[in-house]
Amino acid sequence: MSQSQSNVPKLLKAGLGLFLIALPTIAFGHTIEGSDASFVESIDGPAIFPFMYLGAKHMVTGYDHLLFLVGVIFFLYRPKHVVQYVTLFAIGHSITLLIGVIADLQVNAYLIDAIIGLSIVYKAFENIDGFKRVFGFEPNTKIAVFVFGLFHGLGLATKLQEFDLSDNGLVTNIISFNIGVEIGQILALSAVFILLSLWRTSISYLRHAFITNTALMAGGFLLAGYQISAYVLQPLY
Repeated sequence: MSQSQSNVPKLLKAGLGLFLIALPTIAFGHTIEGSDASFVESIDGPAIFPFMYLGAKHMVTGYDHLLFLVGVIFFLYRPKHVVQYVTLFAIGHSITLLIGVIADLQVNAYLIDAIIGLSIVYKAFENIDGFKRVFGFEPNTKIAVFVFGLFHGLGLATKLQEFDLSDNGLVTNIISFNIGVEIGQILALSAVFILLSLWRTSISYLRHAFITNTALMAGGFLLAGYQISAYVLQPLY
């Protein structure tokens, strides 16, 4: 085993560890803000490339979406299988992102983000054969990935619904944002898949698979807990 291969599990653990440490700060910060927020609210008309950039940036920094997808591809060894599952996820979140914003579908952002956190728990639990061991059955993974894709899309939609978007060019801009999300997803998952592929050449991969997915579950529970707490504590109007 080469030195670079032996460093892969350390890098993955370090990354997950940093995420868990930073979770109290970022759990409520996954949104569009600063200059990006000002730009979104100032747009009046089609802005294809800026919205593609925003979509890609949002996905690359969307730790909750990425953690779920890490769980999805954790035991996928062939690129074609990765493409199949990620495509199902993309179709799901594209549907609800477009419908959510264009039809102004009102959902509680805290509850949707809590479900997204629980989707991480679900996939990690499935990865350690939790459903088979505890409940005696194996759920249909493809259906689950698609359904959770719908919720992830609603989560993205709630971020855009925070702004007063102009109707002029709205459909074009939302589609551009969604394309950007897909680009960001491909870039992020390509890097993760390469790291996982390198790690799989080491005997430590299967040895640490259980603890890695347990850590993913912990992260998902924490994310869900933060969002549920925010929902309960939100002011009443």
